[in-house]
Amino acid sequence: MTDNARSPASLGWRLVVASILGLWLCYFLLATARSWMLGWESGFEHLWRRGLVTGSGIVFTAALWWALHLLDRRATWVKVAAALVLSLPVSVLIAQVNFLAFKSLDEKMADREKTVVVKVVRPSDDDLLREVPEPPPAPPEPLPAPPLPSVPDVASGSPVAQTEETRIVVNHKGRDEHPPVFVTVPGLGRIELASWEYVSDLTFGRYFMVLCWCALYLAMLAGERARSAERREGEYRRAAAAAELRSLRYQVNPHFLFNTLNSLSALVMTGRPERAEEMIQTLSTYYRRTLSNDPTADVTLADEIALQQLYLEIEAVRFPERLRTRIDLPDDLADTLVPGMILQPIVENSVKYAIAARHEPVTIAIQARATGDQLVVTVSDDGPMTETGDPHGVGIGLGNVRDRLHARFGDAAHIAFGPREQGGFETVLTMPLERRG
Repeated sequence: MTDNARSPASLGWRLVVASILGLWLCYFLLATARSWMLGWESGFEHLWRRGLVTGSGIVFTAALWWALHLLDRRATWVKVAAALVLSLPVSVLIAQVNFLAFKSLDEKMADREKTVVVKVVRPSDDDLLREVPEPPPAPPEPLPAPPLPSVPDVASGSPVAQTEETRIVVNHKGRDEHPPVFVTVPGLGRIELASWEYVSDLTFGRYFMVLCWCALYLAMLAGERARSAERREGEYRRAAAAAELRSLRYQVNPHFLFNTLNSLSALVMTGRPERAEEMIQTLSTYYRRTLSNDPTADVTLADEIALQQLYLEIEAVRFPERLRTRIDLPDDLADTLVPGMILQPIVENSVKYAIAARHEPVTIAIQARATGDQLVVTVSDDGPMTETGDPHGVGIGLGNVRDRLHARFGDAAHIAFGPREQGGFETVLTMPLERRG
């Protein structure tokens, strides 16, 4: 199992940086589009200031990520609470940068006079010929008008307080053209920024934007945790399957070694040391090939059959007159993959039940063929049935093969066995046809 599977899941820095850049790029584009639509944009003057605010937002959000990253292993409610608390100072800093960046531009735009053109339509001649009633008595002198309330600056969007005066141009338009009339109205002049209200408004706006990024970060972190859990589960399953394969593989070797040692003992006791030495050399070659391979790895069908031929050579020392072999392996199937030593229990059963218990010659055949995308390997013998009439070899050996096939291929592989019509016993292995590379 890898170290990554054991360590807590965390987001890669590239994904986090991409999310931060994406958030503030969207802010820059949307703020610019809104400014253009409302007629506030003044070219480069706004763009570089907005770029400064965007850059500061990226830096402060990255600092927020560093703080949240320290809490990745903590409970979810701790991370949510930290996001709610830490987002506030980050929002204040971003709002303050926004205020300072646009302050000079807001003051410059506030110094401009606001000119209003009033169109006055003169009455027609028909209206002049009508009898005009006596004018009503003049109303009493009105009291001075209270100062106008604060209105937002259309250029910067910040709250303002009105002072001084603004000139309004009244344009008389009728039958005769007259020069414009300039009217001075008190209360629309120099603008003083209400900075604390402006910064407070910006702070709350940026606060919810930063919280949106925090929610995105926590969602991505939860997704990575889920994917990491799936990877760990997969590795645990593979490790369990590998352990099962090793266990099944090691069930084969002691049984085979026990039979071989019995054969060597029989050779020595019957005074055939040369045959015993030959058997030891063949056994050494067999185990050297066996132990050099990974117990859970697949081998080519050619190598697997070659290994079984070594085994049969060892058994031939015991049964030189009774054991015959026949191998049928097409060249195009030699490189197909099968689990290592998958045939050994089947061949061993044929030796045990068809040869060792009888005195007649018995042929053990190994055949391979392809059926569509399936590999079919058949191990058969022409020995007689057991005295009880039951199929021989049904027990630990074939159960071992069945379990190994299922651990390696699942339901895609199966084993079938039983007596042959012409006599003897047959075992058929069917598995997916796979090749090396």
